[in-house]
Formats: sequence, C-alpha cells, structure tokens
Amino acid sequence: MVQMLSIATKPILAVFILLLGIIGRPAIVPANTELPVIVASTTQIADFARQIGGDQVVVRSILAPGADPHTYLPTPNDVEIVLGADLCLENGLHLEGKSWMATLARDGGKPLVTATDGIQPLLLEGSGEKISDPHAWLVPRNAAVYVNNIADALIRLAPDNREFFDARAELYLHQLRVLDAWIRQQVSLIPPSRRVLVTTHDAFNYFCREYRFNPKNDFLSIAPVGWSTGGEVGAGITPERRRRVIESIRQSGTRALFVETTVNPKQVREIARETGIVIGGELYSDSMGPSGSAGETYIGMMRENVLMIVNALL
Repeated sequence: MVQMLSIATKPILAVFILLLGIIGRPAIVPANTELPVIVASTTQIADFARQIGGDQVVVRSILAPGADPHTYLPTPNDVEIVLGADLCLENGLHLEGKSWMATLARDGGKPLVTATDGIQPLLLEGSGEKISDPHAWLVPRNAAVYVNNIADALIRLAPDNREFFDARAELYLHQLRVLDAWIRQQVSLIPPSRRVLVTTHDAFNYFCREYRFNPKNDFLSIAPVGWSTGGEVGAGITPERRRRVIESIRQSGTRALFVETTVNPKQVREIARETGIVIGGELYSDSMGPSGSAGETYIGMMRENVLMIVNALL
C-alpha cells in the first residue's frame, strides 16, 4: 500500500480525475447484513472508511453533517450504535471533546483505532499549555495517513478482504495526490499578498501551513474564536482576543472573512461589520456536508472549500 503522498500529477489530469474518477457514494446495505459494522466519530472519517470498505462493510457516523465534535455530547442512541459495532474509529488529538468516542468504545468493549496515529501534529497555545491541533485531515497529505490507518484496521478485522481493501485504498490515495496537486494549482492563482485566510475557529492551521496562507501569522489560522469551539480546551473569544483579532484582520489586508458550517457565524459576522470586510462564504471544517450537497464527501468538501477561497481572495 502507498504510505505517503508524492505530488507529480499534471493539473489537467487532476481536474479530470476529480470530476470523473472519484469513488462513488456508499452502497445501500440491507439491514440484516452480516458484514462488519464500522462506527466512526466524524463524517470525514466515516467517508474514508466507506471509500476503502466499499460494499464489504457497513459504516455509521456518530456525528451528523454540520455537528461540532468539540462540544458534542453522546446520546443513548450513540451507545446502541457502538454496541452494534465491530470496530470504532476516532480522530483523536482532542477533536472529540472530553474523548467521547474513546469513552463510548471503552464502555462498549469495542476496539478503537485513532486515525491520526503517525501524524506529526501542529502545536498550539491553549490555556497556558501546548495543545495538539486536531484538524489534520484538512490537508490531503495527512488524509492519506488516516486512510492507511483505517485500511490496516479493516484488513485486521476482515483479512480475507485484504486485496479488495488494498485496491480501493490505493485508488483513493491516488485521488488524494491528485486533489493535492489541484489545490496547489488553484491556490497559485491567488497572488501571495492576498493569501490571507480568516475563519471562525482555528480549523485551518494545517491548510494554511501546507498551502502558504497567512505569512504574517507564521502560516497559521487567523480566527476570532480560537482553536476550540468549546470549553474543554482553550475556550472561545475574550474581549482582549477579539481586540487583537480585529486589529490583526485590519492589518492583514484580507479581502474576505469566512464562516464555517459547524460553528455559529455570529462572531465573524459582527467582526465583518466592524471591519467593513465582506463574508466570502461558508467553509466545511469539522464536518462534511449533508447527503446530496457538493460537500457530502471528503474530496467534495475540499474541492468546494478551495473554489470558494480562491474566488473570494482573487
């Protein structure tokens, strides 16, 4: 299996494969199936599992599209879902606030795989301590690590399907390489002086560092709310943080601010009015889009994010 991404794909081929070669939507599986049941904490991890497992697994996501993993509180129905699982998947790195997915798996006696194992996390300051940024999937190179970890877990769970899982993972890893090449080509259309990305919370640090946004902020996110939307680790906006963020936004010269599908847009809209900067659109961050939307898959959400960012900042 391919273990790392290497970028050598021509942009035209990238667009062609993204438009025509993306693995399709998950197959509908009968309710009485004996197939292994995979329960993922988030929508993007569930999508990775579906892309690899195809019609040989049943994949369920605890979070619905648009839900915030930082502040989510599990329900009795989630407990029932996990009790029916053969394998649980989490992001880790504190994405699931108070480690709710790990707790569900432990209490249900189910094996748990952390999809970010092997990723070198970015470290952020939070409440006087260093915090690992959990939003690693927002770079395709890191998404490849998720895919390899999930593929290995599926092979351990159902070794008779090794060749099937390997083949699908190899194809999907190729699509991630193409996606990365396409993102680089699109971002290159934005003059370096305009590559200033301001979003609600610090979900886009890996994206900014990889694609060289926010050079005056060490290629990290500029975000009013902070790295977490909840109170577990590093909480929300304070008057002093708001003052500093507004000042940094004014000095950055950005052409647009962006809200996120999983976070209340109130703070960013207020800052947009105060600074006179337009809202460039709504980005997918901690969750993919609902079924039938352009962002219902990982590749779809990344594609739509990049198109919106490029269109607003050009």
